[in-house]
Amino acid sequence: MSSPTGSSRPVRTELRKFGIWRKNGAGRDTADARLLETPPTSDFTHTDPWRVMRIQSEFVQGFDALAEIGPAISVFGSARTKADSPYYAMGVEVGRRLVEAGVAVITGGGPGSMEAANRGAAEAGGLSIGLGIELPFETGMNEWVGLGVDFRYFFARKTMFVKYAQGFVVLPGGLGTLDELFEAMVLVQTSKVSQFPIVLVDKAFWGPLMDWVRDTMVAQGLVSPGDLDIVQLVDTAEEAVELVMAGQAGARVAAREKD
Repeated sequence: MSSPTGSSRPVRTELRKFGIWRKNGAGRDTADARLLETPPTSDFTHTDPWRVMRIQSEFVQGFDALAEIGPAISVFGSARTKADSPYYAMGVEVGRRLVEAGVAVITGGGPGSMEAANRGAAEAGGLSIGLGIELPFETGMNEWVGLGVDFRYFFARKTMFVKYAQGFVVLPGGLGTLDELFEAMVLVQTSKVSQFPIVLVDKAFWGPLMDWVRDTMVAQGLVSPGDLDIVQLVDTAEEAVELVMAGQAGARVAAREKD
């Protein structure tokens, strides 16, 4: 194609295929492209198309396993919590009270606080679910899981936590717990999920974090003041279950009104 002055220009017709936008003539042989390009291999099971098939199979596996579980609440907390810790006892009580309230309990299936919540649910005669993840330091499902699903990919596993639960109870934990907490907060903030209660247990543990969000992020205009209302802080398992169940009931009412 030539311009009015006779100089040539690259073709800029936009192409769209499978949700990917490209422009004709875009260069491929760049440092970034070479860095991100998968090394050549003759083994199809190590190529990206094969990984897509494995990812798809994980979603199918999760959907199939969890489709009939009924109402559920996801409980998060540290895998490092010791059996003699007050947090472990709190997890057992949360799991038991959730089952007594009529819902299944979903955890990451590992040790620590996850095991505690699964234990409380199982001992109360309820459905105790574990969504495991493949890790270098993997210990496998804890013994209190009644229904377990293993995942290779965090994002597939995270989808199941939100899709099949009507709320989160979050016990003290580390980076993994923070990851799950903030992702849930963003889903509520962006209206990807609505009427989704998130309850943090132990004000002494979570209070300083929320104070920082308010005093630093809100103060600098990076977070809206109303976003602090996405989570609720409590000190007891009884309060946690009451709040999360009240939020779940609100979600059911909202869904019926929407229909």
